[in-house]
Amino acid sequence: QVHLTRCQQPFDSSVEKPQFPGASAEFVDHLEFIQPNVISGIPIYRVMDRQGQIINPSEDPKLPKETVLNFYQKMTLLNTMDRILYESQRQGRISFYMTNYGEEGTHIGSAAALEPNDLVFGQYREAGVLMYRGFPLDLFMAQCYANADDLGKGRQMPVHYGCRDLNFVTISSPLATQLPQAAGAAYALKRENSNRAVVCYFGEGAASEGDAHAGFNFAATLECPLIFFCRNNGYAISTPTDEQYRGDGIAARGPGYGMLSIRVDGNDVFAVYNVTKEARRRAVAENQPFLIEAMTYRIGHHSTSDDSSAYRSVDEVNYWDKQDHPISRLRHYMTACGWWGEEEERAWRKQSRKLVMEAFERAEKRLKPHPDLLFTDVYNEMTPGLDQQRESFWRHIQQYKEHYPLDLYEK
Repeated sequence: QVHLTRCQQPFDSSVEKPQFPGASAEFVDHLEFIQPNVISGIPIYRVMDRQGQIINPSEDPKLPKETVLNFYQKMTLLNTMDRILYESQRQGRISFYMTNYGEEGTHIGSAAALEPNDLVFGQYREAGVLMYRGFPLDLFMAQCYANADDLGKGRQMPVHYGCRDLNFVTISSPLATQLPQAAGAAYALKRENSNRAVVCYFGEGAASEGDAHAGFNFAATLECPLIFFCRNNGYAISTPTDEQYRGDGIAARGPGYGMLSIRVDGNDVFAVYNVTKEARRRAVAENQPFLIEAMTYRIGHHSTSDDSSAYRSVDEVNYWDKQDHPISRLRHYMTACGWWGEEEERAWRKQSRKLVMEAFERAEKRLKPHPDLLFTDVYNEMTPGLDQQRESFWRHIQQYKEHYPLDLYEK
């Protein structure tokens, strides 16, 4: 026993280093839980104030007049299309609609910062992205009316747009399914070394879905060129953000997944443009995902199936509509530059309404897709089971043809 005591060497436990494979950290000898809000709140990056004045000239993207006018015209054209199609649904002309009121800056600012061959996964409130890429009014109308010109052949409910030529993946109704799909697509683009990025739009409510976790983690661990673009508009249908999460919004989740994150004023189209452009550049150059949280406000109802007056005040909505709207902010900027005035505004409002109404009237007169399209495009060749279903379908139609106005469908 005396011999053992003499042989023991003093050991300094403070020099021990953790060897666990799951974390890079140091040991501590006092018990302390990590506070959920370790900082006062992730700051919100902006370029313009609410009056359209540039705050820090070094952050001004200095876009040419033609580009800024195009931003404004696309934002206001989207707004005009929304008003007409919303009223169309209320009159029973189409079955459903979702407006983009108040979120136009997030659409146009981000779309302008992308390359045309970048792949877009939308949620359902990103029509401005597709419009900026050149999707014509006639095809927006055709999709909502499910007529013979609809690229989806009348199979989707309204506002579920998609366009292969414009690299815009068809929208799905279930929330957040696009997040893991976007991670897979970005991984494929990385393997192709194609210098392309993927951008995936979603709302703060969709970020509560399990698919959001899967998408974030796959993108981070596989080091994918992917921009996760969260539109935090205050409400997921009727659920406000203070009931949706307890942490500091969505951007705060990025570090937990090992993603670079930023929070931006979504009503500042220049700020959204700057953030998305830099995220896109680095995502492709460095093969890593970025998380952008655009703070904005959903001025319209969630959809034509919702009445938001049941869960928020008119005064609240009016503030965002009158005091902090992305369209009015950009107009202030253009007016200060001498690029836009009352005369131009009146002329463009008249012209944009005419463009939308003409497309609306053409879409309403078009025939519906041929009924046989119910059975095609699932298999390359019709299966015996589908053939039987189609024959049964036509027997039923012929038996009860007084209930089926086939003259409204293509022959």
